[in-house]
Amino acid sequence: MPAKVDPLVLRVEAILFAAGKPRSVHELAEALDLDDHRPVQRALKLLARAYDGRQTALEVRHVGDRYALQLRTEYVEAVQAVTPVELPPRTLKALTLIAYHQPMLQSLLARMLGDAAYEEVGRLRELHLVQADPKGATLELRTTKTFVEYFGIPSSHPDEIRRFLTQKLGIPSPPHSAAPEAPSAGAPSEVPPAGSVATPPILASPGGDASP
Repeated sequence: MPAKVDPLVLRVEAILFAAGKPRSVHELAEALDLDDHRPVQRALKLLARAYDGRQTALEVRHVGDRYALQLRTEYVEAVQAVTPVELPPRTLKALTLIAYHQPMLQSLLARMLGDAAYEEVGRLRELHLVQADPKGATLELRTTKTFVEYFGIPSSHPDEIRRFLTQKLGIPSPPHSAAPEAPSAGAPSEVPPAGSVATPPILASPGGDASP
């Protein structure tokens, strides 16, 4: 008879699966309504050990202070092979800017791309490549787990994605001040002039070349 699994381990697994991005121990404990982080840390260790012992394409990856449930690197290519989406250049440009500057305000993206930014954000959300959360009078944009799987990036942590873009596209790392802080709720959205924010080259769809 199979050993009984700790219900907390299963709940942590469910949150990581549904999150679409790495979560810290603090965030997991908060989602589970736990004041003590130690049970969550124990559950993460047990979950990672369980995935290491399974014949599965998934793994629990620890990046910095965050954890993610994602595809093992050797299986990313198989996912790309069956991905039915070929992104047009304008959509790729919007996606690259979001990935490079995330978390990025939609108001800033609109300042850089014009009104087309709103249409592109809608398309990227439909494809589950970008998630958008309310932030004051605008939206805060981030890439998702689907994004890193689509492009074969080994981590979904923003710093690791930025490093991937830097290496792939040959662009310098952005200063910490590249993306402005979000306005408080009800405050007008203020964005810097378009020329004050670094604009990376366009990321290519898997199997293609980066646009100049």
